Order: sequence, then structure tokens, then C-alpha cells
Amino acid sequence: MTFKGFLRGTASIAAVLVLGSAAVAADLPSRKVAPVEPIAIDTFHPFQIRLRATAIIPDGKTTVYDKFGTILPLVNLSGGAGSPIFGSGAKVSTTVIPELDVTYYFTKNIAIEAICCFSKHSIRGTGTLDGLNIGSTWVFPPTVLLQYHFTNFGAFQPYIGVGVNFTAYFGAKGGNQFTPFFTPVGLVGANAVTNLSVGPSWGVAGQVGFDYMINSNWGVNVDLKRILMQPTAHATVWNSAVSPILGPIPVRAKVNIDPWVVSAGITYRFGGGAGPVVAKY
Repeated sequence: MTFKGFLRGTASIAAVLVLGSAAVAADLPSRKVAPVEPIAIDTFHPFQIRLRATAIIPDGKTTVYDKFGTILPLVNLSGGAGSPIFGSGAKVSTTVIPELDVTYYFTKNIAIEAICCFSKHSIRGTGTLDGLNIGSTWVFPPTVLLQYHFTNFGAFQPYIGVGVNFTAYFGAKGGNQFTPFFTPVGLVGANAVTNLSVGPSWGVAGQVGFDYMINSNWGVNVDLKRILMQPTAHATVWNSAVSPILGPIPVRAKVNIDPWVVSAGITYRFGGGAGPVVAKY
């Protein structure tokens, strides 16, 4: 056999092997590869923040007391030291402020919320003190609430909460504006509050609200709280007719602010919310 013949024979054998392999492969049944199931990755992140516009609407009753009982009994306005000033009261103004809160989720249902804001309120007399500019004060009411979030309504996610409030009052100042003082015995000069101080207070807070999630991170929020705020205020009243002779009139007030706190704003959840996302591999 020549070398050329050897090459022709080798090529023929290779061709037969290739064609035979192809024929065998064609006769074998095709195998379908099962699709890979998507893997659900839990993107639960414990932190959430909200930025809201908040209306603070006081809804309590204020009682003003004659601290020492030296002057007001003379004009039939009190029963003596420590007794209420007859027919008197005070009203705390409503205000609207920005509010920031931070929520930490222990689980997808249980969370704790911390609320922080500052507000300024004016105080005016009512009843026998009608029209009296008592003064104004700044309020710092940090509140912590334990919440339960309902997660079985899809994008609509309501919650309830209960907690504790501590309120500090600072920058208080008297109105220093004279107002005619009408008493059961007639007009007795004019009153002006020259000094005002408000002590801190503790109270409970209740809450209902909901988030409506637009996507896994962003949502809108509506929230309603009732907070019990009942500080004690002390003031000095100068009466133009009596005080030049007998001195200023010290008074004490139990200020039941007890506001309704109505909020609306935006929610941001870190990490893509509480639901799973699909990862493709």
C-alpha cells in the first residue's frame, strides 16, 4: 500500500465514524433541561423614615389658680390661696410644623417609632381672662411608640401604636400686653403677664395610621395621634390698678394641652421594603 492509499483509507474511516455518531445522536431522545426556579431573596431592612407635615391641635381644658390669694378674693374672683380663678381659662394655639420620625422593625409586624419635632405655641386667656395675652413657649415633645403593622393588605399597610411622651418647654415669655380686666365688681384696671414659665410633662400617646407603598421603597403616609400633655405653668400678672400698691399677682395654671396630632407625608423604607424580590441566575 502506498502512502497516498493509506491517507485515503484513513480519511474514509474517519468519515464513517463521524456520520455514524451523528446518526446515533439523531436516534437518541432529546433531554429537556428543567428551568431554574427563581430564588426569593428577602430584602427586609429594619429601618424606615418618614417626613411629614403635622398639625398640632390642642384639645384640653386649662384651669388657672390664684397662687397666694392676696388680691383676687378682694374682687370676688377666687376663694383664696390655691383656689381656681372663677370662670377663667386659657387656650393654646394650633400650629403646623415639619416632622421627622425614624422606625425600627424588630420583625415585619412589630416596630418602634421615635418622633422628633419643635413647635411654638401662643397662650391666650378665656372666660374672666378673655383676651389676655398670657404669652408663648417653644415645645420639644419627643415621643416613642411601640407599633403593630398589618402586612396582609398588599400596598395598603395600616398600623396602630401606643407609647410615652416627654415634653420640654423652653423660651417661654409673658405677653406683656395690657388687657382691660373686668371683674364681678366692675373694671379693675388692666392686666399684663410679665413672666411665664412652663414645667416639663410626661404623658401617654396613642396612634393609628397607614402607609400606602408606591413601590418597594417609597410610599405615602397618613397618621393620627393623641398625646396627653399636662404641664404646670407659673405666671406673674401685673394689674395697673392694684399692683402698684399690693404688688404683682402670681398665678398657677394646669394646662391640659392634650393635642390631636394629624400628619401626612412620605415614607422611605431602606433595603426595598419587607417583601421578597426575584433573583435570576
